[in-house]
Amino acid sequence: MDSVPSKALLLVQLLLLLSYFQEASCGPPGWMVISPAHPPVHPPSPHHSHPLIPVPSHAPYHPRAPPVHPPVKPPSHYPPSSRSLIAVQGVVYCKSCKDTLYGSKPIFGAQVKLLCKNTKYSASATATTDKNGYFFIQAPKTVTSFPFHKCKVYLVSSSISSCSQPSNLNSGFTGAFLRWEKPSSIKLPFSLYSVGPFAFEPKCRAPGPK
Repeated sequence: MDSVPSKALLLVQLLLLLSYFQEASCGPPGWMVISPAHPPVHPPSPHHSHPLIPVPSHAPYHPRAPPVHPPVKPPSHYPPSSRSLIAVQGVVYCKSCKDTLYGSKPIFGAQVKLLCKNTKYSASATATTDKNGYFFIQAPKTVTSFPFHKCKVYLVSSSISSCSQPSNLNSGFTGAFLRWEKPSSIKLPFSLYSVGPFAFEPKCRAPGPK
């Protein structure tokens, strides 16, 4: 019989507790309002925010400074316009019947001729190769460098009987035009030109262009 009043008393206490918490959450005068553990985050006030920096639509232009040293002008590979005496150099070989200098040897005592038609009368000069096959021809004083393109160098004869047929390698048979050589630091009394290399070959075919 005592258990019924006890249960009724416990129920009354629970109801009183529940009403206590409900009244505390409504916050009537005299009661403490329980605040949440973490206060809500509010956006910063516009009065304390940093001003926005405008971004330029184009990057700033910085003109390039001119180079400290001006570009170097490439050296000229053309003969000077002033008139001067001319000289020609080259090498003569003995080669096989193939159109190559592979396995060839220089000829000692071969003769070549320089023929120029840049004056009213033709002028010519000849030279003989040394043991290295090298020759050097200085043109007559009547021949100058201005119309040098009217000069040619030809093979004349070989000192080797088994290799005496003039080949047309680098136009040695039909006549080779002169190539101007850029002067060195040593000042020469003439403009230097080159031809060839030239070559004689065995009598394996008729001379002529190849």
